[in-house]
Amino acid sequence: MALMPLRMQVMRVIAQCGSYSTLLQRSMAYKSAISLDTLYPNSSLKLSTPSFTPNPNEKFSGYIPMEKLEIKYSASSGPGGQNVNKVHTKVDLRFKLSEADWIPAEIRDKMIQLHSNKLTKEGYLIFRSDVTRTQQLNLADCLQKLRNMIRDAAATNREPSPETEERIRQRHLKASRLRVAVKREDALKRAQRQAPTVVDL
Repeated sequence: MALMPLRMQVMRVIAQCGSYSTLLQRSMAYKSAISLDTLYPNSSLKLSTPSFTPNPNEKFSGYIPMEKLEIKYSASSGPGGQNVNKVHTKVDLRFKLSEADWIPAEIRDKMIQLHSNKLTKEGYLIFRSDVTRTQQLNLADCLQKLRNMIRDAAATNREPSPETEERIRQRHLKASRLRVAVKREDALKRAQRQAPTVVDL
């Protein structure tokens, strides 16, 4: 009964405005001084992936075209209660390594040599992740694994200089001498722990 006067006032306002839709339009027309349109007038609220132009001096820039990957989502295993059964958060990312034209040819050949045991019979390289409870973070984890693999293949192994080799040899020699000295000290300690014999007396 206490809400009757308030309800009557709302009905009067709706009757004065003509219809409920015009009232809704008036209430939605207000914009705050700190709205996104005011703060960023030239920006677009639509999410989009920026266009990418590769740097010819770089072997691999880290850019991975998403449209050339096969991504599947499935139910994850492990703890999480009913959320695990309802949400498909596990990510299965795969692509055919021999047909990946977005990876430079020399890096692609080296990846085939280094990771031939990870390829399927059809030549697919597969990455899986279910470390988190969200699809986006698991997808980011798979992409990071792929980037790390490509960068490892792109890295060139430098031959050590003769000075470095000599330094490493000296360190090994010092470590072996120290190991022998420690063994002799331990043997001496064990010998001193023994009871004296008749010859010693």
